[in-house]
Amino acid sequence: MSTIARYKYNDALTREQNVLCSRLISMRLSQMAEALAEQFTNTNEDLLTFEERITQVINQEWDYRDTRKFNKYLKKADLKYPAADFDQSLYESDRLLDTTAIERLQTLEFIDQKKNLLISGKSGAGKTYLANALCVEACHHFYTVRYTRANRLNLEFENARANDTYKAYIDKLISYELLVIDDFGLMSLDLDKCTDLFELIESREGRSSTIILSQLPFNNWYDLFGDKTYADAILRRLIPRSYKLEMNGRDMTQPA
Repeated sequence: MSTIARYKYNDALTREQNVLCSRLISMRLSQMAEALAEQFTNTNEDLLTFEERITQVINQEWDYRDTRKFNKYLKKADLKYPAADFDQSLYESDRLLDTTAIERLQTLEFIDQKKNLLISGKSGAGKTYLANALCVEACHHFYTVRYTRANRLNLEFENARANDTYKAYIDKLISYELLVIDDFGLMSLDLDKCTDLFELIESREGRSSTIILSQLPFNNWYDLFGDKTYADAILRRLIPRSYKLEMNGRDMTQPA
């Protein structure tokens, strides 16, 4: 059945009006058709100028497509908190946050700059929520985003190696304009894990942005690596192109 045949005839419209709506639907402009039909049946539409009316029709289609595209990007990001946002709690004094830096990060300039963001802080400080809020904002601007935890990333590397899909998996990770690695430091980095992380950081350096979250202070990251040669190689590629945030304020999982 064609798209035109699926148009539901509206008895409130004239034949000519139904034809116009059906043509819009045949061009895959269903929201414009809906907005136009609403205008045809609204007796107060004559109070608006032509420009105001056509703006409403176009904006309804635009907003629909924009929302649908955003939802597609958001789903692919696989966030822990897909509804995360920059709420007023960021400005509560007991959270001890650098709100000026966070406001600048909200502009997403760091993604255009191909720079990274390193976030450290104790458990419950809101690191994951903040990173997810940045991811949601990035999805609104149609950057490709992927959120994952370090342990999950390690398992996926192992599976890729076992299934001979390692290069394809690395290429996929490289393709994301923003990659978030959560819970960094909650596992030992043996030689294989060091190799995997080096390949990832090396491949993304200067090409895309990575956010890494850890409960450990930045000065302790070097000690995570089982191989110190890889520790030097990875951190020298990661840190110079990174902004840093420390989140050591109150536990957001507890009542204020």
